[in-house]
Amino acid sequence: MGKPARTHGGKRVGRVAALAVLVALTATGCSGDEILRFGWPVGVTPQADEMRNLWTWTVIAALVVGVIVWALIFWTATFHRKKKNSAVEGPEDLPRQFQYNIPLEIFTVVVPTIMVCVLFFFTATTESDVLDKKPNPDVTVDVVAFQWNWEFKYDDANAKRPDGSQVSTVGSSGEIPLLVLPTNKTIEYRLRSTDVIHSFWVPEFHFKRDVFPDPEKNNQDSSFQNSIDREGSFVGRCAELCGTYHSVMNFEVRALSPDKYDQYIKLRTETNPKTGQPNTASEALAAMNCGELCTPHAVTTQPFNTDRTARTASN
Repeated sequence: MGKPARTHGGKRVGRVAALAVLVALTATGCSGDEILRFGWPVGVTPQADEMRNLWTWTVIAALVVGVIVWALIFWTATFHRKKKNSAVEGPEDLPRQFQYNIPLEIFTVVVPTIMVCVLFFFTATTESDVLDKKPNPDVTVDVVAFQWNWEFKYDDANAKRPDGSQVSTVGSSGEIPLLVLPTNKTIEYRLRSTDVIHSFWVPEFHFKRDVFPDPEKNNQDSSFQNSIDREGSFVGRCAELCGTYHSVMNFEVRALSPDKYDQYIKLRTETNPKTGQPNTASEALAAMNCGELCTPHAVTTQPFNTDRTARTASN
């Protein structure tokens, strides 16, 4: 007897099994948390965690629906295809035909409607929590975007210099601006642009917002609040194409514990005896001498080299 030929259905099952094995082997290099984040960075705010949870469960729901659809497709293709050994096609070669199936039609209307309502509910509640604002934030920062850098002004009573000016940090082509903030405090960011539309984005916040020259005129909410869970340095970027040097319009968020932050603000209001000017962000951090967190320059990104002779054409 000859060896029986392998069916197309068997080949298809074999391919699916091989793909499942490949996915399983690839996933073994990731932790459970990494898999459930589906590519999102680790968040550092409660608002970021809420958005990541919404994203995770939305993707899981989509995968469940996808698996059911794929299973129905494979089942139909495998068990309801035309028989090859039929010499003449007849009614007996076709699946059972029917015109109406009321339970099935109700199912295909009701279930998607429930899914959309559930997704809308959790999306709306998450958005409401993320955009919620407390009446008296602990720290208020004016974020001013311009081509192609950032200025950060601290609008708090303890961030006033003796001459009445606000403590502020302005970036330049040679220095990445540091936005120093406290952990476990409510922070309000008030956004404004001096020229074109920019976008304030910190990936670990899982949040970004466009920065308009005239937000009131454009009917835009120009502020938001969050709180940072842990100390660290986090890169910030402009996420709106704003001109020639958009790609290098970066900044760095430096999150410090409340006691270190208070020390930093106090140093920013004092005069540097060497220069006779108020301490800059770099000088204040250097004077604190608290290890890596007080590094006086950005550690997550580098300034753009403006020296044309230092760059060469690529091959």
